[in-house]
Amino acid sequence: MAITVHCDIVSAEGEIFAGLVEMVIAHGHLGDLGIAPGHAPLITNLKPGPIRLIKQGGDTEVYYISGGFLEVQPNMVKVLADTVVRASDLDEAAAQEALKAAEKALSGKGAEFDYSAAAARLAEAAAQLRTVQQLRKKYGG
Repeated sequence: MAITVHCDIVSAEGEIFAGLVEMVIAHGHLGDLGIAPGHAPLITNLKPGPIRLIKQGGDTEVYYISGGFLEVQPNMVKVLADTVVRASDLDEAAAQEALKAAEKALSGKGAEFDYSAAAARLAEAAAQLRTVQQLRKKYGG
């Protein structure tokens, strides 16, 4: 049996996942992070994108987060995010529409234009679409 660590994924709506994992793979601001049991304590912010869990026994679960924080302690890994969605529940067509809408908003600047909000919507839509496409490519479907 592989060595595991307890992992919690929590969003504003509540706890999304709690269980033992062999590894957590997340996308930080400086690149991808692989967290295994025994990892040094760490707190870092995360970019919007996928969080992959290799659960006890080898099964993989993938979630999409809108960004957030990752905390690593000797006996636990915690992911805190505003929005967490099971990757299999993401809708590629809706993500493409959100991406198009965000791009249109960025191109149609008006007097009351909030560039940072539009850019954040664009980044989130692109990350959701990228997550769906990576899953389709990796697992077929």
